Amino acid sequence: MSCAPYVATSPEVVNRMLELAEVISNDLVYDLGSGDGRILIAAVKDYKAKYSIGYEINPNLFKVAIENVRKMNLHNRIELFNEDLFKADLSKATVITLYLTSWANEKLRPKLEKEIVPGTRIVSHDFSIHEWRPKIEDKFHGHTIYVYDWPQ
Repeated sequence: MSCAPYVATSPEVVNRMLELAEVISNDLVYDLGSGDGRILIAAVKDYKAKYSIGYEINPNLFKVAIENVRKMNLHNRIELFNEDLFKADLSKATVITLYLTSWANEKLRPKLEKEIVPGTRIVSHDFSIHEWRPKIEDKFHGHTIYVYDWPQ
């Protein structure tokens, strides 16, 4: 089940999301609804995250992401799953990025609350997580980026 239509995140917003999440070299970044893989690639290439994992249900976007990772020769630091993001085991994530809908964030919230560990940073592009208070609400290039620390 798709949780959002695919809308590519601009490189500027990708960088702002990862910057606000304070991604560093020991981070394991998950992108739920990873599209063409641009956040995963930027996390390991530009922010030196140790590893990144993406879940993309759309088979065509998944193939594009696989090819983008291959072109960048990052297949040893990025893992992609052509699966529903609700199947992801989030317990090892240190950063989770989202560009879903309000409905999808609301549906995902119980899974996040159950699985993520203290200190995990969650970054959501344009859609807040209902009942959570963002640490940062950043207006950037016509978008809003919400950053949450767990626990709330």
